[in-house]
Amino acid sequence: MTVRRDFQEPGRCRSDLLIGREEALIGAREQLSRGGSVLLHGPAGIGKSTVLRTLAAEYGESARTVLRCSATESESHLPFLALADLLGLALDEVAGQLPAAQRVALESALTGRGESTLQRDGLALRLAVLSALRALAAKGPVLVVADDLQWLDTASTELLGFAARRLGDDPVRMVFAGRTDGQEYDRYLRASTPDTLAVRVNPLTRAQVETLLEHRGYHLPRSTVREIHRTSAGNPLYALELGRALAENPTPPRPGEPLPVPTSLRALVLSRLEMLSDDARRTLLVVSAGARPTLALLHAAGRENAEAETAQAAALGLLATEPEGPAVRFAHPLVSAALYAEASAQERRAAHAALSTAASDPIERARHLALATDGTDPEVAARLAEAAALARDRGAPTVASSLGLLAARYTPADGVPNPDEHRLRAAEDAITAGELDLARDVARQVLARTTVPAERVRAWIIVIDTAGHAMTEVDAVFPQALADAGDDPRLLALIHYQLAWRALLVEGDFAECREEAARSAELAARGGDRRTELMSLSFQAQTETLMGHPDAPATIKRALKEPQDPQVTVHHNGIGSARFRWLIMSDQLPEARATITTLLREVRRRGSVESEVHFLRGLAETELRCGHCGRALDLARESLRLARDTGIGEVASAMLAALAEASGGDVDRALALARESVEHAEENGDLIYLSRAQAALGYARLVAGDAPGAVQSLRRARELEHDLGVDDPARGRWQGDLAEALVRVGELAEAQEVIDVSRAHALRLGRESVLAVLDRAEALVRAARGEHEAAVAQLTSAQDRLAKLGYGLEEARAALALAELRTGPPGPGPTPAPTSYDEAARLFRRSRALPWLRRVDAATVPNPAPQPLVQQPQAAAALDGLAAMERQVAALVMEGATNREIAGRLFISVKTVEATLTRVYRKLGIRSRVDIVRLAAGRHTN
Repeated sequence: MTVRRDFQEPGRCRSDLLIGREEALIGAREQLSRGGSVLLHGPAGIGKSTVLRTLAAEYGESARTVLRCSATESESHLPFLALADLLGLALDEVAGQLPAAQRVALESALTGRGESTLQRDGLALRLAVLSALRALAAKGPVLVVADDLQWLDTASTELLGFAARRLGDDPVRMVFAGRTDGQEYDRYLRASTPDTLAVRVNPLTRAQVETLLEHRGYHLPRSTVREIHRTSAGNPLYALELGRALAENPTPPRPGEPLPVPTSLRALVLSRLEMLSDDARRTLLVVSAGARPTLALLHAAGRENAEAETAQAAALGLLATEPEGPAVRFAHPLVSAALYAEASAQERRAAHAALSTAASDPIERARHLALATDGTDPEVAARLAEAAALARDRGAPTVASSLGLLAARYTPADGVPNPDEHRLRAAEDAITAGELDLARDVARQVLARTTVPAERVRAWIIVIDTAGHAMTEVDAVFPQALADAGDDPRLLALIHYQLAWRALLVEGDFAECREEAARSAELAARGGDRRTELMSLSFQAQTETLMGHPDAPATIKRALKEPQDPQVTVHHNGIGSARFRWLIMSDQLPEARATITTLLREVRRRGSVESEVHFLRGLAETELRCGHCGRALDLARESLRLARDTGIGEVASAMLAALAEASGGDVDRALALARESVEHAEENGDLIYLSRAQAALGYARLVAGDAPGAVQSLRRARELEHDLGVDDPARGRWQGDLAEALVRVGELAEAQEVIDVSRAHALRLGRESVLAVLDRAEALVRAARGEHEAAVAQLTSAQDRLAKLGYGLEEARAALALAELRTGPPGPGPTPAPTSYDEAARLFRRSRALPWLRRVDAATVPNPAPQPLVQQPQAAAALDGLAAMERQVAALVMEGATNREIAGRLFISVKTVEATLTRVYRKLGIRSRVDIVRLAAGRHTN
């Protein structure tokens, strides 16, 4: 291999630098695996070079020759420089194979010892580069890697493009990267082969920016990460520089102020400011200080020549040349932040003072008035508190929190309300907005200085709330909160409500949870706190519903009595949520969908992020029950994205997403999500969602064809629910899946026992859909015992009842079981008649249940020859006969790893994993990952 040593990159790139680049890498890898070429493009700092280095490291290993160049702006005027980088070290190897005229022209261009030019030696040089690449390719594959195409000298670009267009089938692949601000990458394609794939490297999401910063050791509050993402627009270089500056700065930015921009980034984006007049710079500072600046607003703020000054800035690339609507927008948010950071404190106050009278929105006027004021001012604080209340009513809790913190800053120490009351209200708004880190920090600050019991208890509750389901982390808080509460029933009610949650999540004790919720409701009623009373009654009702407690309907009626509180009605733990849970467990799917849809619409209007995450899951669960798997998958993915962005409800959202993926998406993804939810629930000590996560993992394993694994997970779910005291089978709905998996592994007696126990509870509670699913499972038991006619009759009845109840996916599963029963078990011999599976295929297609539909397709594919998968000696010999890499990949498949996970653990590409699995299938005479698991199961039982 010929490689310029000074251009070599390490074989493995830092994993944190590849965050958020999976999509770009997948497309590029597929193209390179086919022998094609790739052009990576995007704006400066977006990560093109990182992806380029990764691809070069991966595909350079399989190339005999790797040719590299990386141009710079200062050298772009030097002709043939990039060509010298690419072919300089390879010249001696190919010179003897070139015609004399080509050799002389190429040597002259590369060494600079002659006067070769494109004008004089154009044809000879073009043919020389083509001949050199062909000569190298004749000895083995060639990989050409070129970074920063925008700085390649014109001569090298022309010669490289001439050769690339004529290489044909020669094994030469090219990986290039070039800078673009939009989609205009066409000019780079002239340097590459005709079949080059253009791959845009996109900005990172907020969650990806947070992960990137954490990998670099910058552990910042989520509110700060949100601002970094907004200011950087997802550019990883900008985000890292902003994160570094914040991590090194002991004084965080004050509420309402933009992020501090380090000098390195200021120089990068503000170099063109020197060409602006002083008046134009002042106008741009007003633009950067405003929330939604327009030309009309600039005129009202005293910028008389705003049109001309903004046009001048747009011509220099500082402002967007094609603004969307009347707003004046910066070309990049970082320009605005850097401009603001560059201004003096006096200049900033002047800009805000002008906007405090020019802005039409009262919230904006209050914010600008505050930022134009130095020191405390009761009138400013009052204006800010009013603006915070208005923002809260508008459903903008993030804005309300920021304004509340500003109000605290401008409130004198002896003001009424005092600064800490403003801070606590701001922290509660932050929780509503999903800014848990900010809320926790504010509460801790209040606890460090206040001695007022009501304020201290309120702050403790905020600390507890921000822990979410990881309540073991705040165990030490409860005794302190109880001590601060004394004998005040209102304060004690707040703490006992949280103790009810602790009993449920940490202890897994539904009975204690119910008692604590009832105690909280009683204390709140005694203290006249109707809101806490309603929240406690709602929680008590939900707990009783999950327990299958006979008092649940009566408690729901108590919680629905007037007077009501609008916030409790739509809260994710309020009575609306309790009613939804009752409806969905009682098979009232249309009413459940209407209820949860209304709740979701209202919390979105209010801006309550935690409730939105919760209700998105609820609606996804409802659609899944109805058999609308595609819709459920979209909702579950949306809930998971929001949960990961905010850090709220990640375990529950991953669990629900796993169910949706296994039903309507990708089974490997379902398995990964289910394992993630299990691991996180175990880490948090969250027994409630651990049981549901195990049920989701069991279902995903069942869909994947891993019946032994499904049995293992679903048995664990059964144990957890038994220990929790959950008797209602409609809570987790895993019983039918466990019975079916037990049938598949031959444990018929245990399967029947699961059915009998679950049926007794379902009959007592009137859970009709559960009873129908149990009948479907019992039909499988009967079929395994040879009771064919009884099994067919029971399956037919179960399918009809599930259809009437509106459970589309469960109906389709019954149709599939019926088709399998009528055609007999899969095996050698004639293919089952397609009509046997037509009904199941139709129902799964209607539900968009793609994984199940693939099972139908597999069942109707001819089985070419008998392959006894459970003959242990042959299985063991076959596995032992695999090559080392094949054995490693097969072993990871047996552990349930996805192809991507295998690639990461073995440091190979996903394509290599797929190719290896193809060889494994061929050697073992099998067709899928599931068959590997079956082979392993057979081997272990020998």
